[in-house]
Amino acid sequence: MSPSPMTPTPGDQPVLVAGGISDSHTWNLVYLQLLLEEHGHRVVNLGPCVPEDLLIAEALAHRPALIVVSSVNGHGYHDGMRTVTRLREHPELADVPAVIGGKLGIAGPCGTEEVTALRDAGYTEVFDDSAEGVAAFRRMLDTLPQRALV
Repeated sequence: MSPSPMTPTPGDQPVLVAGGISDSHTWNLVYLQLLLEEHGHRVVNLGPCVPEDLLIAEALAHRPALIVVSSVNGHGYHDGMRTVTRLREHPELADVPAVIGGKLGIAGPCGTEEVTALRDAGYTEVFDDSAEGVAAFRRMLDTLPQRALV
């Protein structure tokens, strides 16, 4: 039996990056990791096709500052709803910010109803794959505690 993880100090908490359970793309996850590291964040990249149980276990173990779920295959809305619903079932993870972004729908960007549903289900923020979505994600990163850049 492993000991309980210690709560990291602010700025030392990693950002967890994961692809949706049906999304086998990796380039987006590598890009996100590089972007997050460029902003001074330590990253735990879980890779593509991440099952909800794995994401939850890693979130409980690492106590991340942020959870980022990325989609390129267009199934982000459906995968993301399942993921955040399961994530929010754990009281220890109720206050961990979680965002989703990328190509969330196969017919184009999600509409207002889908974005609202994702937020209501537990995502802190929803970013589409437009230039404005990327810019909004970068602005959000600036609000997180970060390690000193050397």
